[in-house]
Amino acid sequence: MTHDLAEQTRNAFEFVEKLYFEVSYLIKEIEGLLAREEEQFQILKPSGYGVTTRNSVGLEPVNVEQWLTKNLTVFFCPEIDTETKGGQTITPIKTDLKVLFVHIRLIHKDINQPQIIFGVLENIKNKKEETKFEKLTFEFAYNIEKVLNNQPNIDFEDTYCSFKGKKKTEELFSLKNSDDVAEKVVVKLLEMYRRCTDE
Repeated sequence: MTHDLAEQTRNAFEFVEKLYFEVSYLIKEIEGLLAREEEQFQILKPSGYGVTTRNSVGLEPVNVEQWLTKNLTVFFCPEIDTETKGGQTITPIKTDLKVLFVHIRLIHKDINQPQIIFGVLENIKNKKEETKFEKLTFEFAYNIEKVLNNQPNIDFEDTYCSFKGKKKTEELFSLKNSDDVAEKVVVKLLEMYRRCTDE
């Protein structure tokens, strides 16, 4: 019995690790495809080359639930709108700033299988004195239910900031190869971005 539990534990960890690796490859695939576009989209780096997520190592029961990453987000914008310094990006908030986002929801009470939710943020306004978008990415970690509610479009506001946007959803496991990633995610992202830019 103890041997079975040990093997199940090992298998569970190996599965989760493989899932995270696949998600990282997916993000890098999207990053590579967007970088080839005429806008030369760059991945934003709020605190280095990574994902925005809510993690915790606290021992309180409410924090233990956050040990395992269930949601993660990355952001992109045209190279002309951002600057890299010391491994981080600085993306000034300006009137016409538009940011692409890719949010991966691995598990959630309202879904049967993992999803990828992606879209464009615009009309980004900061109510505090921060001047760069990277300072607002925490909203996707701590207020994701409000940001990505069940409405067809994004219309978010709190005491820190406000932004609007468009989004689409795909089943994560429907992306079986590079062609799927290009057709089901990147092409749709670009259509949303360019439509917003033309309006």
